Amino acid sequence: MPSALDLRLEAAYNLITGPGGPIQVGSVERFGRELPFITNAPTNLADYVAYFCAQHGDATFLVEGEERLSFKQVYAAARAVAAGLVDGHGVERGDRVALAMRNANAWCVTYLGILMAGGCATLLNGWWQGGELAAGIADSEAKLVIADPQRAARLAEVEHGAQVITLDITRPIAEATAPITSAGGGPDTVLPSLNGDDLATILFTSGSTGQSKGAYSRHQAVVQGIFNYITQTATIVHLLTEDGQMSDLQPATLVCTPLFHVTAEIPVFMQSVALGRKLVLMPKWNAEEAMRLIQDEQVNYFVGVPLMSYEMLVHPNRSKYDLSTCKSFAAGGAPRPPEHVKRIAEGMGGGKPLLGYGLTETNAVGCGNLNENYLEKPLSTGPASKPLVDLAILDDEGNDLPQGSVGEVCIRSVANFEGYWNNEAATKAAFFSNGYFRSGDLGYLDEDGYLFIVDRKKDIIIRGGENISCQEVEAAIYEHPDASECAVFGLPDERLGEVVGAVVWMAPGSEVDADALTEFLKARLAPYKIPCRIWMASDALPKLGSEKIDKVSLRNRYREEYVAEVAA
Repeated sequence: MPSALDLRLEAAYNLITGPGGPIQVGSVERFGRELPFITNAPTNLADYVAYFCAQHGDATFLVEGEERLSFKQVYAAARAVAAGLVDGHGVERGDRVALAMRNANAWCVTYLGILMAGGCATLLNGWWQGGELAAGIADSEAKLVIADPQRAARLAEVEHGAQVITLDITRPIAEATAPITSAGGGPDTVLPSLNGDDLATILFTSGSTGQSKGAYSRHQAVVQGIFNYITQTATIVHLLTEDGQMSDLQPATLVCTPLFHVTAEIPVFMQSVALGRKLVLMPKWNAEEAMRLIQDEQVNYFVGVPLMSYEMLVHPNRSKYDLSTCKSFAAGGAPRPPEHVKRIAEGMGGGKPLLGYGLTETNAVGCGNLNENYLEKPLSTGPASKPLVDLAILDDEGNDLPQGSVGEVCIRSVANFEGYWNNEAATKAAFFSNGYFRSGDLGYLDEDGYLFIVDRKKDIIIRGGENISCQEVEAAIYEHPDASECAVFGLPDERLGEVVGAVVWMAPGSEVDADALTEFLKARLAPYKIPCRIWMASDALPKLGSEKIDKVSLRNRYREEYVAEVAA
């Protein structure tokens, strides 16, 4: 049955979206049916940014090192970039303009400028090397690339056919963006009037092998996704106000995940435009520096991959920093081990753990689990986020499965992306005919509508006909007090098809070996779920650019080693 928090959230949501509330929900026809639609949201991102930057004016928006920019200053700088792109560089409506740089004030300003110029902001993965960057440029047909010196140097080594504008992002914003603004344009430059059907963004789906696909969205979808998050935030603010816990401090968030990923782009960066929220940028993740910034900038909301909040929790200098202003430690991109959920709730100075579930293709919109609900159901990503998300568990033919049955997690909403650029086959495969996007995740809904992700559809281990959740095995390993990082995957087996394998990095100084860890797991897992082979890593496991563990490369490496061992 619904928890007490669920009931309070529902009552607050009804006030916010009901008659006279600040967020009005109607409907729009899509796929031959009516879908929820926020009717009083702007139609496009340029109007959205103009309205809220004017509203927040002199309040601090971006902080990077010593440079602090207000909402008014960010908007003025972005408009100057837009004018330079239009009059100086010939950017026309719908042109793909690629961004290739690390987190920086200049990234944010340039992103907004591209949108205001009518361009399609094409977010290249900053961790890519030259060939990968060139492939992304070719895939999106970008005519212009705006890069920092590091990414520009990589691009100089390969053929790609685009014009590259290099920005020295270490300089103050006006100097950093001068290569764009000095080419032409000014306050009198007429910028295009945009609508919801204009191209807005291309984001590349994450992966560790092969070229990623460019997921493109139109302005209306991105704006609706942002407002879905605003609705959730307004609901929580209502409860905090009721409880007398709403702070007088300006909302502030630490930006420690890459801005080219959808989590940092939409719920963090773009939502903050409406919230009047200060963003403190970190060029590179460092747990102690994150704690210092949370303390010094009075950050009240933290979001990152699960590893980040956990690294702060167990950092040897944790007690040196006052993190009391930070009330929420959110995570996305991967599940948290249940043991970590409890430890964060108890050990972060009053801050509560949260978990979000969304995808590049859903513009980050999906599910959310927070506070006592998350503690009660730590393996769940929470229920569908209101008002837009239509969440379903479907079989391979697109049919609804009974509650509790495992199937593919599918999301339908007006915030979904439109398709993969220049890839009709992949686009068609990503959707059912009724408009549900196929996430590729396997999961089920409990009696309260909470989503539990079992595994990636392609990664689930099938041992002799028994499905084994990698997440469940990893959660059991993380219950060991010495376990720092792990990855679980299937190993080929002639008799059973697959068996369970794991690679584990224990805390420095730990004397636990594979045999001892196996004994530990016997009390927690059914025999068929216990890894038949455990590799003990001597160092931290490899990561992707998002700081997620690079499970694909680990699986490939250790599968090869296992096959060689068996053959010998």
